[in-house]
Amino acid sequence: MRGKRFGTGLSLAAGALAVCGLVFAPTAAAVAPGTATVNADCGSYGGGDATLTATQSGTSATITLTTSSVTAPLSISQDSLVSELTMVKEGGGTVVFKGTKNPAMSTGDALEVGPLSGTVASGDSLEAFGGTLKVTAFGFITITCTATGPQAPGPFVFD
Repeated sequence: MRGKRFGTGLSLAAGALAVCGLVFAPTAAAVAPGTATVNADCGSYGGGDATLTATQSGTSATITLTTSSVTAPLSISQDSLVSELTMVKEGGGTVVFKGTKNPAMSTGDALEVGPLSGTVASGDSLEAFGGTLKVTAFGFITITCTATGPQAPGPFVFD
């Protein structure tokens, strides 16, 4: 009988811990839409459609940008580009996403930067139009891109 009570007590304790773990586990936040497109002008480096992909975990958010309209002028090593994406916040202000994350790219490959990290608040609505993307390669080649119109289907809205 004593062994049965002990086993039942352990089962109840394990169940209580599992429930506590669920209650105190961090919740996954959502950003909508998760992906948007924008047309960008990058001066002499080109321009055209770019895809922005956003993710969120609490107040931390990331954005990855890919475009085949701007290509690598030379071979680029993984995590060697210094990138800064400034997004315009609805109601005023900006949010900056920074990082040195990028895949290795050969000459002529589509440009991809990110995930770039930034901090957001619940309810932030961020738009690429009016902001900039600055990408620096080799410490001296800087590409600056600006959106030519609003992103589609709309701004990123963070939970």
